[in-house]
Amino acid sequence: MTLAPSRTVPARPQTRRGRLVATYDDRAGTAVLDASSRHLVRRFSGGLTPELTAEVKAAGGGRQWFEQQLKPGRVTDAPGDEIDSWYPWLRLSAKQMFQNDQAETRSVWDVATDLSRWTTLRRIASKRQLQEVMVDFWSNLLNVSLFHDDAIFWRMDYDRVIRAHALTTFDELLNAAITHPAMGLYLDNAFSSKESPNENLGRELLELHTVGVDAGYTEDHVKASARMLTGYRVDIWDPSFRAFYDTSWHDTHAVQVLGFHHANRERDGRAATKAYLTYLAKHPATANRLARRLCMKFVSDQPSPAIVKAVAKAYLANGTAIKPTLRALVDHPDFIDGAGLKVRMPTEDYVATVRALGIKILKPTADESFANAMYWQYSDNGQPPYEWPAPNGYPEVDGAWASAGRVLTSFTVHRDLAARWWPTDQAQFPKFASLLPPMPATLAEVIDHNGLRMLGQRPSAACRNGIAELLGMSLTKRLTKDQALDYWTIRGILASLLDSPQHLHR
Repeated sequence: MTLAPSRTVPARPQTRRGRLVATYDDRAGTAVLDASSRHLVRRFSGGLTPELTAEVKAAGGGRQWFEQQLKPGRVTDAPGDEIDSWYPWLRLSAKQMFQNDQAETRSVWDVATDLSRWTTLRRIASKRQLQEVMVDFWSNLLNVSLFHDDAIFWRMDYDRVIRAHALTTFDELLNAAITHPAMGLYLDNAFSSKESPNENLGRELLELHTVGVDAGYTEDHVKASARMLTGYRVDIWDPSFRAFYDTSWHDTHAVQVLGFHHANRERDGRAATKAYLTYLAKHPATANRLARRLCMKFVSDQPSPAIVKAVAKAYLANGTAIKPTLRALVDHPDFIDGAGLKVRMPTEDYVATVRALGIKILKPTADESFANAMYWQYSDNGQPPYEWPAPNGYPEVDGAWASAGRVLTSFTVHRDLAARWWPTDQAQFPKFASLLPPMPATLAEVIDHNGLRMLGQRPSAACRNGIAELLGMSLTKRLTKDQALDYWTIRGILASLLDSPQHLHR
C-alpha cells in the first residue's frame, strides 16, 4: 500500500487563470480560508490550525500573511520564546558542551537530542512558521548529521547559523555554512592541509551544495576546490574544541574551478575562499539547481521548466536573495496548480498532527513529559530532524515517503495522539466536548465540523463514508452529545481524519 496520488485527494480545487477557486462552503460555521490561501499556508507552515487561519484572515489573506512571515523579526513569537527557555543547554559553547560531557554533567548526545526536540517544538508552536520551514529546507540542503562524533559539539551553533541566514541571501548562507566548524568536522575539512588535502567537502560543495553534477566540473576542479578550503581547522584534541584558521595549512597554489580563477597567493586564504564561494553561489548552474530543489519542495516532484526558470531568474536578478526568490515561486501559476501534489514527510506529518489536534505542549519536567517523550515517537516515524547520515540530506520526493511501512507507522502515531494514549504528560488537550458542533447533529455534521477545524477544508465524501463504515452507522444518523463523545466515536473520527489523504498531503 502506498499513499494515493493527488487524484485521490477529493475536491481538488479548480484553477482559473492562476487562482484557486474554492470548492466548499462553511455550513459547519468554522472559519475557513479561500483555497488559494489555504494552499499557500499549508506549504509554508507546519499545518493549518484555527489560530493560524485567524492570523491569515487578519493579515488580509494568504499572500499578505506570506509577506509578514518573510520578516520573522517583526513577528511576535511568545510561544517560540517560551520554548527557547526550556533547553538552556543548547546555548552553551562547544567548549562548555565538551567539558560537561567529560564531567558527565550533561552528555552532548543528550544536548543534541534536545536540539531535535526544540526544533520540532518550534515547528509545532512558533508563530514564525515560514522561517521554521526554510530552516528545515536549508538544513537539509547543507546537511550536517546531528550525531556525528566530532561535529556534534558544534552542531547546535551550526543550527544558529542556518537560522540567522535562512531568509537572507544564499551567498551569505553558503559562506557561513561551508566555513563553519561543524561542516568542517562532518566532511573532514577540519583536517585538510596543503600537504594532505581532503576532498570530501570540496566535492560535496560542488555536487550537493551548489552547481550539481551536470555543471561540467572535473576531478581537477574537485581537487582545486579542496585546496581552496584548506586552513579552516578544529582542534578535537583541545578541551575547547577550538576552531581557528591556520595559515600554515592553507594551500597557496592558483585555483581554477569551472569559470573561477584565483591566484590564491596569500597564506591567509579566507578572502580567496569567500570569492570562490560567492562565485559558486551566483553561478547559473547553482541558480537552476536551487530553483529546481525549491520547486520540488514547495510545488511538485516534477516542476515544469517554466517555473524553475522563473525562480532561477529571480534568484540571479536579486543577488541570490532568498525572499524575492520565494516570491517568484509562489507568484508563478504553477505553484497553485501543485495543490495536493506533495506528500508530507514523516516529521512534517507529526508536526501537522499535533497542530491539528490542538495539543498545547508544556514545559517538560521528566523523561515522560510530552516535549521529551515525543522524540521517540517521531523518530519511530522515520525522519527525526537532522539525523540523515549522508551529506545529501533527507530525500524530498514523494516516493521516498510513500511506502506501506511509513503509512502504517503514521497511522499508529495518529491513533496514539488522537486517542490520547501516549505521550500525555505535561500537555493540554482540548476537551472532547469542545470539538463538537451544536448538538444534536448528524454524524456527517460532526465529521465536517472537525474536518474544517483539523484540515482547513471539508473532508472528502470517501473520507466521510469510510468513517461511517468504521463506526458502523449512517452519515445521516443524528447523535446526541453523549453518543458523539462515546470512546471510539470521537477518537475514531479524529484518527480517521488524520489518516486521510487530505492530511497526509500538504
